[in-house]
Amino acid sequence: MNAEALELEDAQARLLALVRPLPVEHVDVADARGRYLAAPLVALRTQPAAALSAMDGYAVRAGAGPWSVVGESAAGHPYAGILAPAEAVRIATGAVLPAGADAVIIQENCDRDGDVLTQTAGAAPEPGAHVRAAGIDFHQSDELLAAGSLIGPAQIALALAAGHKYLAVRRAPRIAVIETGDELAPPGTPADLHHLPASNGAMIAAQFAALPGHLAIIGPVADTLAALAGALVEAESADLVVTSGGASVGDHDLLQPALAAWGAEAVFWRVAIRPGKPLLVATRGAQIIIGLPGNPVSSYVTALLFALPIGRALLGATSPLPETLSAKLAAPLAAGGPRRELVRAVYRGGTVTAQSQQDSGTLLALAKSNALIDRAAHAPAATAGHVVRVYLIQNG
Repeated sequence: MNAEALELEDAQARLLALVRPLPVEHVDVADARGRYLAAPLVALRTQPAAALSAMDGYAVRAGAGPWSVVGESAAGHPYAGILAPAEAVRIATGAVLPAGADAVIIQENCDRDGDVLTQTAGAAPEPGAHVRAAGIDFHQSDELLAAGSLIGPAQIALALAAGHKYLAVRRAPRIAVIETGDELAPPGTPADLHHLPASNGAMIAAQFAALPGHLAIIGPVADTLAALAGALVEAESADLVVTSGGASVGDHDLLQPALAAWGAEAVFWRVAIRPGKPLLVATRGAQIIIGLPGNPVSSYVTALLFALPIGRALLGATSPLPETLSAKLAAPLAAGGPRRELVRAVYRGGTVTAQSQQDSGTLLALAKSNALIDRAAHAPAATAGHVVRVYLIQNG
C-alpha cells in the first residue's frame, strides 16, 4: 500500500482500474432511466419511416396553383391515393405526405373556396417545403448511442422511437454503507454532550440516490473489531462497500485491521486533498471497499470524487468521474495550503463565491453550497474575476 498520499487523478485512475462492470441484463426501456447502455443502441427502424408534414396545411406538387382538394391526410390516417398535378390534400402536422406530393403550403398562406385552393401569400412551393424527409432523424441500422451512454428521458424516447422494447444494461449494483464511530447516536435519539447524531450514512445514501441500485445503511457501528466484523458480514453480498469513519491510523481507527481480518486487501490509502486525505481503498475478490473519512464534509467530498464514480463504473459508464466547469471568482481568495483543496462555494450565473467557513466538520456551509472550487496545492492568492475549476453539487 502506498506510503505517500496520492494525487487526486492518480488515485481516481487506480480506483477505476479495479472496477469490472457488472453482468448484463435486459430491462424494459421505460425502466432504464439512470442505467448505462451495455451495448450500442442500433436503430431497428427508420425515423420517420415516411416523409411527414412539418406544418398544418396542404400537400401539393411543387409549383404554382390553383389546386383541387381531393382528400385529407391526418396523423395516423394517411391519404390512400396518388396525388396528380394540380391536386392538393389537406394535411396535418406529422401526417404522412401523400404519394405524388413533395411540398406543403402552410394553411396561413392559403385560401380555400369549396375544393378550390389558391395561394395567397409567399412564393410558390418548392420541393421539400415544410416536409420532414424520411430518415431525417435516423435510418435503420444506424448506431445511435455508444455503449456506456447514460440513459435519461431523451434516450428512453430515442430507444422507443428506434423500435426497442428492451435494452441491454448492467445489473444494478448492491451497495452497503457502513457508518462507524463510538460518538454516533442513532438518528432521532437523544445525543449526549459526547455524542453526535449519525448523519453520514444517510448523506452518502442520498448521494447515491440518483444511481439505480440496492442500498443498505448499516450502523452506526461501534469502534470495536467485533462490531466492525459484524457489520462487514452484513455487507457480504455488496458489490461496493462504503464506510464512513475509522479509516485513519488513530488508536480507535480500526477499519484497516477489520478489513484485513475479513479477507480484504488494501490497495491504497491517503489522497493529497483537503478535505478527505485519509481515504482507504481495498478489494475482497470482486468487491470494492472504499473507506471515507468520518468528518462529514470530508465524507461528502470523497463520496463525490471516489464512491459515486465506482457506482457509475459498475453500471458500465464510460465517463464515471464528476464533470467540472469553469467559473470566475466573484470575490478574492486567499492563498491555498500545501494540499489540493476542494472549497465549498456558491455558483450563480457563471461566477462562484467561496464560503467563509471551510472546517471539514461543519455541515452548514456545505448545506448552503452548490459547488466546490478545485484549487491546486500552494495556489497563490486570486482576485475577483480569476477563472477557476468548479464541481457542481446537488443540495436540493
